[in-house]
Amino acid sequence: MESEAPPALARAGRVIIADDHELARLGLRTMLVPEPDLEVVGEAATGREAVELSRKLEPDLVLMDIRMPDLDGLVATRTIKNELPRTSILIVTLSEDPDYLLEALRVGAAGYVLKHASRREVATAVRQLLSGESPLDPKLAAQLIRRLATQAAPKDQPAKHGDELTQRELDVLRLVAEGKTNAEIGQSLFVSVGTVKVHVERIIDKLGVSDRTQAAVRAVELGYLTPPSQTRI
Repeated sequence: MESEAPPALARAGRVIIADDHELARLGLRTMLVPEPDLEVVGEAATGREAVELSRKLEPDLVLMDIRMPDLDGLVATRTIKNELPRTSILIVTLSEDPDYLLEALRVGAAGYVLKHASRREVATAVRQLLSGESPLDPKLAAQLIRRLATQAAPKDQPAKHGDELTQRELDVLRLVAEGKTNAEIGQSLFVSVGTVKVHVERIIDKLGVSDRTQAAVRAVELGYLTPPSQTRI
């Protein structure tokens, strides 16, 4: 099935594919190359290559396999996010293992896509990240944030520049942590999508992170979000 054509962008989103299996890289490239708003600018077969290529090309997004030689995907993700905070990392995984995905969130990943996903699903997940949305399944996102909240002790640190989140920003943040889209958040709070985007941007800035997923993770660490109901994964 063809992916839906996105709105015209100022430039194509620049993507690096990192996977130690050549066929996997070829499959992802084949999915993305036909998309006019996405550009595959490089490929890496190891975690170290992914880091070095990211330093050189400064892509908008890296599709990152978790298990790779010479630095696994988690170490590579942490390194890239530390050096290039504006680069988003989308984990490519075979399963929705909450332990792997939780660790991926902790080191800076913004979401994940399954290796057996369709072309449309992969392109949609990439576009969601590039447009500031989260490609995490809402149910799984809530489960991961819940698990993180139960494990993490709040850090006694101020938000960026000492700015505190407003009540409305906290309301938006709670819904972000539940995996809600901007449209769904707008419907819940009876505000426009544009207003939600402004709130999300301010939350990201105040928490000193690079995307909405990391904003939820950071909010848990700072104690802004408390664990929801203690339903086991």
